[in-house]
Amino acid sequence: MARRTNSSLATPEAPMHNAAAPEHSTATNLLISLRPGQWSKNLLVFAGLIFGVRLFNPGSVAAAMEAFAIFCILSGVVYLVNDIADRATDQRHPLKKHRPIASGALPVSSAAVAASVLTLGALAGAFALGPGFGLVAVAYLVLQGLYSGLLKHVVIVDVLTLALGFVLRAVAGVVVLDVSISHWLLVCTSLLALFISLAKRRHELVMLASDATSHRPILGEYSAYLLDQMIAVVTASTLVAYIFYTISPETEQKFGTVWLGLTIPFPLYGIFRYLYLVHQREGGGSPTDQLLHDPPLLACVTLWVAALVLIIYYRPVP
Repeated sequence: MARRTNSSLATPEAPMHNAAAPEHSTATNLLISLRPGQWSKNLLVFAGLIFGVRLFNPGSVAAAMEAFAIFCILSGVVYLVNDIADRATDQRHPLKKHRPIASGALPVSSAAVAASVLTLGALAGAFALGPGFGLVAVAYLVLQGLYSGLLKHVVIVDVLTLALGFVLRAVAGVVVLDVSISHWLLVCTSLLALFISLAKRRHELVMLASDATSHRPILGEYSAYLLDQMIAVVTASTLVAYIFYTISPETEQKFGTVWLGLTIPFPLYGIFRYLYLVHQREGGGSPTDQLLHDPPLLACVTLWVAALVLIIYYRPVP
């Protein structure tokens, strides 16, 4: 059970520095606040590259890399703005209190200026890649703004909004390359993102226990049992949607192969492994941590991508 701290020490006007934390420069604290370690969430931008059959097109690869970099910056800005807005509650959180803004190591004014400059630069780069991609980037920022201000306080809508943020990354990767991908694939992406969002809520609820609502009020609307029921529904839906995608005539015709169904065991194992980490290892708080620090899960995703590339792009000589 998380231990309460004195609320009088957790005010924006008098931030409490963590005496045990190492001293960093403003630039270093800014980089930490941008959360570069969360880059793997933006890998969804490359979905259009793989499923649009552009993986070996140098121009498309370059455009996808630029789109990936822009979304890394935009998501970093979102983290920065959220840390500014939530610094009071973060100071009472057992883990978040060590973040540079919550601890007072990074001045709010410096963080705000950096967020403004990075936002303008990223949006300029987004529109330079194409008006459609620029609009998706704007939509992503607007969505995150709505989530931070209002939607994170609306039960169920909060997790749907989190999931939509992942879907917009995939849409951005499709738009920047001007390719088309199956509606089934977008459904799979939406459901998988919702699965991850629900697992994140469950982790927060279990980890914070009786202190949960003081850190995130919306957690009072959930219970572990309710979230488990929702996760079960989404898990089954995700797997069914992916199976339908791999065996659909549309998919077979587009890629010229009937073998995409051979990849079904990978998402099956990956989702079950994630559930194992959530329930048995008390994980799920950060999908990035789960992916990069759990060798079986990382191996599963890597093999899945390798199998997709091999099946979609390999054309045996007659």
